[in-house]
Parts: sequence; structure tokens; C-alpha cells
Amino acid sequence: MIQPTPSTPTVSDAECAALTRTLRRRGTVVLSVFALVWAFAGASGLASSGAALAVEIAAVPVTVAAVLLAYRKGAAPSPRMVDLPANWARSVGIVNVVELAAIFTVIAASNASGRPGLIPPAIALVVGLHFVPLARLYDQWQYKGTAALLSAVAVAGFVLVAAGLSDGTVRAVVGLASAATLWASAYHVAVKG
Repeated sequence: MIQPTPSTPTVSDAECAALTRTLRRRGTVVLSVFALVWAFAGASGLASSGAALAVEIAAVPVTVAAVLLAYRKGAAPSPRMVDLPANWARSVGIVNVVELAAIFTVIAASNASGRPGLIPPAIALVVGLHFVPLARLYDQWQYKGTAALLSAVAVAGFVLVAAGLSDGTVRAVVGLASAATLWASAYHVAVKG
């Protein structure tokens, strides 16, 4: 339920249930689409063009299935209602703007330093960290797990860079692991709420 403030009235259970369903459906879509982006980025790092194409072809139905699962008819209602803090939408906007600015900064700094191989793990870290406040703002505590897994993927990517692996290998590992993490989160939100 949305926390009432002097300027916001209390909402009914039906309105809260509808908002909960809407937010979880949107969350599934956003997670799935960004998983698809990561899968394509990861596929671009694979040495075999056949393997890359196979990953890209497989990624599309995995994404579509998650979205269809979120919008399926007859799905049981979420086991609990979201409990959103006051001004949650504004705060989500701020988190997303900061995330986007950090991603652009990472890209610019990595390219300026001549280390483009750092881009995938650094972006994975930024994306992972942005899930920490989103867990509270959306009342989706499983996003803390998403944050932890993406941060672990980022650390693994930095280790691969430090070990001297090719930029393509780093992109493949970080991209595909990030995609898997986001799809797992999307399916969890779609099924469990």
C-alpha cells in the first residue's frame, strides 16, 4: 500500500492490488528487455559468429516468454501488496537518471583511458548498484539479490580484464551472465511477485 502523506489519500485494497500488478508487470518487461540487450552485447563478444547468432535467436523467445508470463490471464494475484514510500516515483526517476549519468561517465572514462574492455563490467556494477535503492522504492526485496549477482558479475569481469583476457571474452562473460541474472529476476517477479 502507498504510504499516505498529508497530500496523498489512502488508497483502497483494489487500487493497491492493481498498482502492485502493474508495477510487477512493468518490472518484468524492463528486466526482460535489458536482459535481451545484455544477451546481444554478450553474443557480440563470442568468437564464433554461429554461436553469437544462436544466442541472439534464443534470447528473443526467452524475453517474450517472460513478458507473456507477466501478462498471462488467470494468474494468481501477488501474494502481497507493495508498500511504496512517499514520493517513490520521483525517487525512482532520480535513481534512474543517476544510473544513466554513471553509465555515460563509465563509457567516456574507459574510452578516454584506452581501456574499453572495462565498459561491460563497469556498467554491470552501475546497473547492479542501482537495484539497491530500487529494492526499497518498489518494495521488491528480491532486487537486492539482483544487485548482488550483477555486482558479482562485474567483479568477475574486472578480474578477467586484470588477467588480460580479450575485450570480446570479457564482453561475452559479463553480457551473458548479466542477461541470465536479469532474466532470472524477471521470471521471479512475473511468477512470484
